[in-house]
Amino acid sequence: MRPAFLMANPATSWASLRDTNGGSVSRLYLLRHAKAGWALPGVRDFDRPLDASGRADAEAMGAAMKARGYIPDLTLCSSAKRARETLEGLANQTDTGKVLFLDTLYSEDAAGYLSIIRGNGGSGSLLVIGHNPMTEDLALAVSGDGDETARAMLSHGFPTSGLAVVRFGADLAKAAQGAGYLEAFLTPADL
Repeated sequence: MRPAFLMANPATSWASLRDTNGGSVSRLYLLRHAKAGWALPGVRDFDRPLDASGRADAEAMGAAMKARGYIPDLTLCSSAKRARETLEGLANQTDTGKVLFLDTLYSEDAAGYLSIIRGNGGSGSLLVIGHNPMTEDLALAVSGDGDETARAMLSHGFPTSGLAVVRFGADLAKAAQGAGYLEAFLTPADL
């Protein structure tokens, strides 16, 4: 069985997470929304709700985030129903910080996601609850390096309720392609 938590350099506090220039390290949490049911006739894709396994996976991921200390300062969440319901499941288990709902996270590509992150990022941590392929494309694009096992897992796809944890040596307003370190990749199957 593969371990649920993969982290190259565990740290017990924010004070121990410093880059070589003495600045704070920022974390970007990229979460693909939980599993949704198929759209019923007359229901837009935007309005698809989570199915029972999706609700359970969102809660399990929230508990895993709390157990690992993955607590965002700010959450940017797609305003699509399945993303909002994923956030509800997380929030039942852990603190999600301040929350902003953005319609653009439903339709933007990975470059658009990065622009949104830069516009809302600072030092600390940011959770983005979004959609594929954008979430997967962004995780791959910003992770110039990372834990070998986490990178191997991510290369096989980004399942619903999957969480990529990317560490940056600067605040997220300066996040760039290849500048991050993929610290961990968690999936519901591994929890």
